[in-house]
Amino acid sequence: MHAGRIVFSQLLDFLPKKQFDRCVRQYHGNHRIKTFSCFDQYLCMAFAQITYRQSLRDIEACLRAMQPKLYHCGIRGNVSRNTLANANEHRDWRIYADFAHVLIGKARTLYANEDFGIQLNREVYALDSTTIDLCLSLFPWAKFRKHKAAVKVHTLMDLKGSIPTFIRITDGKVHDVNILDDLILEPGAIYVMDRGYIDFARLYTFTQNLSTFVTRAKSNFDYRRLYYRKVDKTTGLRCDQTIMLNGFYVSQDYPAVLRRIGYFDIKTNKKFIFLTNNFTLAALTIARLYKYRWRIEIFFKWIKQYLRIKTFFGTSINAVKTQIWIAISIYVLVAIVKKELKIELSLGEILQILSIVLFEKVPITQVLRKNLSQNGNGQFHNQLLLFDL
Repeated sequence: MHAGRIVFSQLLDFLPKKQFDRCVRQYHGNHRIKTFSCFDQYLCMAFAQITYRQSLRDIEACLRAMQPKLYHCGIRGNVSRNTLANANEHRDWRIYADFAHVLIGKARTLYANEDFGIQLNREVYALDSTTIDLCLSLFPWAKFRKHKAAVKVHTLMDLKGSIPTFIRITDGKVHDVNILDDLILEPGAIYVMDRGYIDFARLYTFTQNLSTFVTRAKSNFDYRRLYYRKVDKTTGLRCDQTIMLNGFYVSQDYPAVLRRIGYFDIKTNKKFIFLTNNFTLAALTIARLYKYRWRIEIFFKWIKQYLRIKTFFGTSINAVKTQIWIAISIYVLVAIVKKELKIELSLGEILQILSIVLFEKVPITQVLRKNLSQNGNGQFHNQLLLFDL
C-alpha cells in the first residue's frame, strides 16, 4: 500500500480532500488561480509547520531541494516565496479555519471515549487564551499597548483528547471575558475557566442554559453564606457552602444561589476558592476539575514549542490568521494519526519524527512505531533530512 510513497504523501491520506475542496469553493479560493491552488498553499504551510521552517526563504530553499518529490505529495510546479506570501496575503483565512473545524470534528469523534482522569458522562471543556507578542511597526492592526502589538488566541478545549473545539483570534486588547458572548453553550456540559472570566451577568447565562461553570473566586469577592456542608478535611477540602452574592448590582446580575468550595493544595501550600453553579457533583470532584484546566495551558505551550505561531511569514491579519489556523489543523492532524494508527508516542514525539522523515520512502506506521523518539542525548533534532539514507 505504501511501497514507494514518501511519508508526507502518506500523511495526506488522513486529510479529507473533498471537504477541503468544499471549503475552498465556499469562499471562491481558487477563483482565477491557474498554478498555485489553495491546496498547494496548505501543503507548503503544513510542510513549514511540521519541519519548523524559519522564514519564507527557508521554505522556498527546502522545497526546491526536494523538488523531484513534491509531485508525489500533490504540489505542482515550483514554489517561490513571493507566490506563497501573496497566497497568505489574499486567500481567505476562513478556508483554513473551516477545514480545521472539519478535522476537529473528526478528532472529537475518535477521542469521544477518552478518559482524561475523571469519569463523567458529560462533556468537559476548559476555556483560556494565550497572547502572542508582535512588533507594532509591522503589525499596526494588532495594537495592544502603547509600544506593543499582540494577538490573542481564545480557545475552548475538550478535555477528552485535548482537542480544541472553539477558537477565536483577536487583537491583544480584547478582554477574555468578552469571548463568553461568542460561546454556544451545551446544556449539561461543564466549562472550567480561570477568574479572568468572572462576569456574573454572563455567568448567569450558563445557569439559564443548564450548563455548569467552574471558576476561581476573586480576592474581593463579597457574599453571604446560606448553608454549609460537612467536608473531610483530610482530602484537602476546607468548606462547601451555598451562598448568595452581596451588592445591589451584582445580585441582579446573578440572582441565583452559588456554591463556594474551599480547597487546600498540600503540594503547593496554597488555598483555592472555587465557584460553581453545580450542586450535584462532589466537592472534591469540582476541585479536581479545576486542576485539569491546566491541560489547556499545556496545549498552548505545545503549539508554541512545536509549531510555528510565534514568528509569522506575513504581516497582514489574513496572513496571521491563515498561519495560526493551519498550525491548529496540523496539531489536530497529528492527534488523528496518533489515534487511528494506535501510536503510543506523544504528539510532540510524533511531530518531531515526522519532521525528520517527511520525505523518506518508508511506511509511516513503521517509522512511528519504532523507538525513534530519542537520540543519544535524549533529545530530538528538529530538522529536515533532505537526502535519502
